[in-house]
Amino acid sequence: MPTTVAPRPPADPDLSRTRPARIALVGERSAGVPAHTRYAPMLEALWRRERLLVDAYWLSTAQLDGPRDLAGFDGIWLVPDSPYRGEAAAVSAVRPARERDTPLPATCGGFLHVLLGFARHVCAPDGAAHTENPPAARFRCHAASRAMRGLSTPSPAHRPRKRSARVRPWSATSARPLSDPRYAGTPRDHGLRFTAHDDGHPRIAELPGHRFFLSTLFQPELADDTSRPHPLVRAFASAAVGRSTET
Repeated sequence: MPTTVAPRPPADPDLSRTRPARIALVGERSAGVPAHTRYAPMLEALWRRERLLVDAYWLSTAQLDGPRDLAGFDGIWLVPDSPYRGEAAAVSAVRPARERDTPLPATCGGFLHVLLGFARHVCAPDGAAHTENPPAARFRCHAASRAMRGLSTPSPAHRPRKRSARVRPWSATSARPLSDPRYAGTPRDHGLRFTAHDDGHPRIAELPGHRFFLSTLFQPELADDTSRPHPLVRAFASAAVGRSTET
């Protein structure tokens, strides 16, 4: 069963007239992961500052059976800290977001699982794997394990474009990726766009025409001030709230 991130904001007359957007935080909740401790204050700040009311629920990949468990959510967030307990479940979360126009951010290790899901379900269904998990495959999504667990800042070479340019600044700390540039053409040929690079490696991937489909190896959750959520977080919340008003 999903668990809520935080109680609803204290009594507020506006709440009686506001339907909250429901978002799923897909991953293994841990107090030892800095990003995971930031969601509750970010949700509070989104309501207080932006009047964006969001109810968030944790869904462990160990308990996620498939896309049907994500029905009814207005947004899906693949959160940091991989490898996930259930790689297949994490990857399966990408598909309904892509096919149903459900807003989706994926941060840190979630970025690689978005690539993996896109590779399996769009580019090469029988030949994609994550190097953190065997066996070998001809389409490889990989990252240096030590680097993914460490935090560093983006280099000056990072230049976001498209939607990512509208949700800057990228001042939050980030994981250092090693996505194989030899295969960048494959997802690109099927519509995925890599809109930011650093040292020749993709940092941000977006799906044009989607309401909000943005994956990044950066962690906007770790922006310094949780009372002012990162622009990416605000943009995602706004998209989820917008979707909630249509259902």
